[in-house]
Amino acid sequence: MEELLPLMNNYKLVLGSGSPRRKELLAGMGLTFEVRVSDVDESIDPSWPLTEVAQRLAERKAEALLETASANELVITADTVVHVEGALLNKPADFEEALSMLKQLSGRSHEVYTGVCLSTSTWKHSFTDCTKVTFAEMSEAELRHYIEHYKPFDKAGSYGAQDFIGLVGIVNLEGSYFNVMGLPTHRVYAALKEHFGKE
Repeated sequence: MEELLPLMNNYKLVLGSGSPRRKELLAGMGLTFEVRVSDVDESIDPSWPLTEVAQRLAERKAEALLETASANELVITADTVVHVEGALLNKPADFEEALSMLKQLSGRSHEVYTGVCLSTSTWKHSFTDCTKVTFAEMSEAELRHYIEHYKPFDKAGSYGAQDFIGLVGIVNLEGSYFNVMGLPTHRVYAALKEHFGKE
């Protein structure tokens, strides 16, 4: 990435997320970065439009990190939420909530929203990407097996597309697969290219 966008060499990249999936995706883009996570209130304001929830949470995470960031640091933060039939699903608190979420997704289509915020001390760009995912009907035994063996308690909607349930349950996907994993890499690259190609 640095070779394609040489102006990025002026910045130290900081990923404001402890998500193993986001770390894997960012590294796969050829970027070198430091992981730095701040303790941020992730409560959702009921007045926020559904399509803006993930982006606003990503911006909140960015603001917290920028308070102590150096002038030459570029911060990337993200948040992912799942929406199904009027319900907003974030991370499950326990086994039973995870099971309840997965039952809502089984045999239905849902939307995965990932909000991203790219920011430095003088620049900020944020956006939301959406992917529509359709699951096959899955039995309660299959759902319990998934929760017991994969423990998806750190995942919005209680599932990872790259795990068992995604491999056997996803029958259709409209949009970016990587967005469902937690980072719409094509949008991140496009935003970096747009900005660092103009400085």
